Amino acid sequence: MTERTVFVTLLKSKIHRIRVTQADLDYAGSLTVDEDIMDAAGIFNFEKILCANVDNGKRFETYAIKGPRGSGVCCLNGAAAHMGSVGDRLIVMSWCSVPAGEAAAHVPKIAVIAGPDNSFSV
Repeated sequence: MTERTVFVTLLKSKIHRIRVTQADLDYAGSLTVDEDIMDAAGIFNFEKILCANVDNGKRFETYAIKGPRGSGVCCLNGAAAHMGSVGDRLIVMSWCSVPAGEAAAHVPKIAVIAGPDNSFSV
């Protein structure tokens, strides 16, 4: 019998408590995030993300798109604009599949937002 590899889904990246700076109902969809913050967390342009709104408890899936570097932008676009308000704090997460045998050594990349301007540390 052939041995098969079992994969588990683990947290790959997290932006912890980014503040919403804008909302744009007329955009086609997504969450725009400052590209510096995306890089720090290891989130790719157009990557699927799960967002948890710390202030209202709502969760939603969308995809990340890069915003201008150094801008601190976090914009809820399209339908996601109904999921929060300017000033709300979000936890933005992405996932990866890892062979079960490697799961114990996995460490996610986390960017922690340090201030209302979305300055951050890793």
